[in-house]
Amino acid sequence: MRYLLLIRPDIEELPADWGPDPRLEEEMGHLLEEMTKAGVLLDTAGLRPPEEGAVLRLSGGDVTVVDGPYTESKEMVGGYCLLQTRTRDEAVEWGTRFLRIHGPEWTMALELRELDGE
Repeated sequence: MRYLLLIRPDIEELPADWGPDPRLEEEMGHLLEEMTKAGVLLDTAGLRPPEEGAVLRLSGGDVTVVDGPYTESKEMVGGYCLLQTRTRDEAVEWGTRFLRIHGPEWTMALELRELDGE
């Protein structure tokens, strides 16, 4: 089973120094290495800021392109992990570990979605 975990930090609650934190980078590196060795991590990456993105919308047969920033939301998709696990519970466990290493100064969510098809 393949799962996409969409990483959604609450941008209003980001720590002031939310950039590369040595402790977080080290712990994240260990977790990603463990996930790779376990054969569950297929891919992962952070995303560039919304200001550099765009939204394409289809309505009435017409496509419009809106350059970022394009949302007034407290949340954004900041990155993703693509996992292959035996069960949904296993994907939830990896996602829980991912969230916990961020520490109490972070407010964020992971949206877990199973990929349709093989």
